[in-house]
Amino acid sequence: MSDLHAVPARVSEGATSPIPTLASWRETWLAAQADPSGFWLDVTKRLIHWQTEPTIGLQGGYGTVQDKPFTWFSDGTLNVTESCLDRHLETRGDKIAILWEADEPGTGRSLTYRELHREVCRTANALRDLGVERGDRVIIYMGMVPEAAIAMLACARLEAIHSVVFGGFSAVALRDRIIDCEASVLITQDQGRRGGKLIPLKSVADEAMAGQDIRACLCFKHTGNTVGWVSGRDKWWHEVVPTAGDQAPAEIVAAEDPLFILYTSGSTGKPKGLVHTSGGYITYTAYTSRVTFDLREDDVFACVADVGWITGHSYIVYGPLALGATSLMFESIPTYPDAGRYWDMVQRHKITIFYTAPTAIRALAAHGSEPVERYDTSTLRVLGTVGEPINPDAWDWYYDVVGKGRCNIVDTWWQTETGGHCITPIAPATPTKAGSATHPLPGIMPLLVDDNGQPIVGPAQGRLCLAHPWPGQARTVWGDHDRYFRTYFELFP
Repeated sequence: MSDLHAVPARVSEGATSPIPTLASWRETWLAAQADPSGFWLDVTKRLIHWQTEPTIGLQGGYGTVQDKPFTWFSDGTLNVTESCLDRHLETRGDKIAILWEADEPGTGRSLTYRELHREVCRTANALRDLGVERGDRVIIYMGMVPEAAIAMLACARLEAIHSVVFGGFSAVALRDRIIDCEASVLITQDQGRRGGKLIPLKSVADEAMAGQDIRACLCFKHTGNTVGWVSGRDKWWHEVVPTAGDQAPAEIVAAEDPLFILYTSGSTGKPKGLVHTSGGYITYTAYTSRVTFDLREDDVFACVADVGWITGHSYIVYGPLALGATSLMFESIPTYPDAGRYWDMVQRHKITIFYTAPTAIRALAAHGSEPVERYDTSTLRVLGTVGEPINPDAWDWYYDVVGKGRCNIVDTWWQTETGGHCITPIAPATPTKAGSATHPLPGIMPLLVDDNGQPIVGPAQGRLCLAHPWPGQARTVWGDHDRYFRTYFELFP
């Protein structure tokens, strides 16, 4: 394992993170431990636009979760899209919000905050015209096009509950999710593009919708190829969205109202629909985006995940947009047309923060350094890794070959259930070591326990548990709170 790496000077200089040093991390972590409610109330009031600012932090806890979910900010009201869109219009209206890198290199488009706001309003109005109301479940089954993010935000605008299903999932998996959340509307596209190949999204969606009570299917035309069509049910995006009206008032809801359902595979075979709430989730994704990456006003933030996963929800859409950042969406794969694709993209878009998975890093490391050295990657300041543990060899390659020793690596540990980062280096503050996720973020209180649930003190191996709630945590499993309790809390009371 590599030695400890100090934070490179270019990463610590000019830091805007509220935690710029290791000393400030310690101080902040202890403050959050001493008064979690006060800490998170202060964070949310600084970062989030509330209609009714909350005065209550945490209510309930793990001791009462069997009977009812704990809550955060329960007396607050908001709509998350006002934090992600409306409040930026006056000062950042012409700033690029979404920078889209399409499947073919050098193609794509961008949307400013003003343009994104308009498209979200139009899409929300179109969905309302299709009968979507507050609390309705809307399935989004799309590739990595800007319209996927627009659809998510449009649902949030209406306070409909979106459930994004990864575009690589089968018709059976899609149907299972339609049935479980009783979705009434599905949003898809004719076909996806990925690595030069076409993905038959509409035909898979048609198979999944067969025999289900789907009232409407909104379809975005991406490739223009012929697809199946059910008259009355199916609507073309380009026919109903552009004329639906440029203004859509944001529906104001309670902080604990559901924002989205995101399914994870279950040990019993039935997927678990984890429910994330409006106020707590947007607070936590904004905070972790700000702190972990030291996200700055002029950054180009490239999280090259898919919005079908929690990483895309938190660090392509909600977190960066809540902070008024420029967020890059990537439609393709890291090796198309060759192993230099990421680094070509870094050069062209002047990317400053790059966030990908260890699997991709290992695949690219196998091609050596030449595909990286072909391009100017000097704009990079922070490199991130997500989704699985990263082995030291891959970490060292990422640090030396991609970052050239000038970037800090934030190796983030978290999962769908947590909503955002839990254990991670903080870019300007934390010295790093290959294979180590380092320290917990403020408000995250980890402990190791043995197989009997007894805490382990000192260096050891055991079960990693988190001892106290935080705002970004999933509140329940859709329609099955008992399963939520049994899965996450019953083993170690």
